[in-house]
Amino acid sequence: MIVGIGTDACDVRRIAAALQRHGPRFAQRILGAQELPVWQRRSQRWPERGLRYLATRFAAKEAFAKAVGLGLRAPMTWRACQIVNAPSGQPTVHLDGALRAWFDARGWRAHVSLSDEGDLALAFVVVETAAAPPSGELAVHRARVDWPSSHAPCPTQPPPQPPCTPPSSSTSPAPD
Repeated sequence: MIVGIGTDACDVRRIAAALQRHGPRFAQRILGAQELPVWQRRSQRWPERGLRYLATRFAAKEAFAKAVGLGLRAPMTWRACQIVNAPSGQPTVHLDGALRAWFDARGWRAHVSLSDEGDLALAFVVVETAAAPPSGELAVHRARVDWPSSHAPCPTQPPPQPPCTPPSSSTSPAPD
């Protein structure tokens, strides 16, 4: 079951300005231990790719914070939430410390999608319960509603509508 959805669009130029102002300290404040070496390698070889890497991670962490409903309040911190690529290249959410304990205690799992185009870095995060449906199949739940006895049952068919009649030509002015 979906617990939360978060999305964020980050202006890459804003991240570039922060890097210009604060230097590598900005990236060190945002990126976790697994992300930082990747950013450093990309930035040294292809500065634009390093910038986009940082911007997509920034957007993903914002989206994750929204999806779990914490915002950027404890236990959510910039470095405790890392976006790490699986060997296939798929981005995954990796949590550390108190944030991981808080998240795991709820039995949740997160999915992240990243994109960058032009001056925008985009992230979309879905958080769901990690429990598998019974026997690995999709479970269908039906709600039962107990209406008070004074409540009339819902009709199975909508009430009939009166037929539509076009307006009479005598009330409309004739075209010239």
